[in-house]
Amino acid sequence: NIPDSIISIGRGAFCGCTKLIQKENGVSYVDKWVIDVDSSLKQAHLRDNTVGIATSAFSGCRSLSSVNIPDSVTTIGDSAFSACNSLTIITIGGGVTGIGSNAFNGCSSLTSVNIPDSVTSIGSGAFAYCDSLTSIVIPDSVTSIGSSAFYWCTSLKSIVIPNSVTSIGEYA
Repeated sequence: NIPDSIISIGRGAFCGCTKLIQKENGVSYVDKWVIDVDSSLKQAHLRDNTVGIATSAFSGCRSLSSVNIPDSVTTIGDSAFSACNSLTIITIGGGVTGIGSNAFNGCSSLTSVNIPDSVTSIGSGAFAYCDSLTSIVIPDSVTSIGSSAFYWCTSLKSIVIPNSVTSIGEYA
C-alpha cells in the first residue's frame, strides 16, 4: 500500500518486483499507481481508483492513440507520455494538480488539450515538440508554466494565459 502522501514515483521504482505488479488491460499497477504499460497498447482505460501515473509509465508507447485519465488521478509524472507519437486524444481528469516535466513531450499527433481547473503548474517541456498542437487554454488555477513548456509547437496558433500565471519559464 502506497500512502496518499506520495506524489511521485520514479522510473523503475519497482523493477523486477513481479509479484507486486498487477496487470489489467495492458496497464501495470502497483497499488493505485500506473507504473508501466504494454508498448502495443492502443487505448488506455485506467482504473477509477488510480491516483498517479509514475515517471515514464507510458513513455515511448508509439501505438497509443487515446487515454482517459480519471478524476481520481492527482499526479502525472515526469515524461509520463513522452514520445507517444500516435496520441491524438488525451482527457485529463479534474483531480490532476500538476503536469510533470516532459509529460507529453514529443506527442506529435496531439492536436488539442483540455487542462482542468485543478492544475496549478505545467512542468518544463510538458508539451514540447507537440508539433500538431494548434491551441491551448490555460485555466485560472495555473500559477506557473515551466521552461520550454510549449517549445517547438510549430502549429500552435492560439494560447490563452490567465492573470493567475505569475511565472513563465525560458523558451516556454
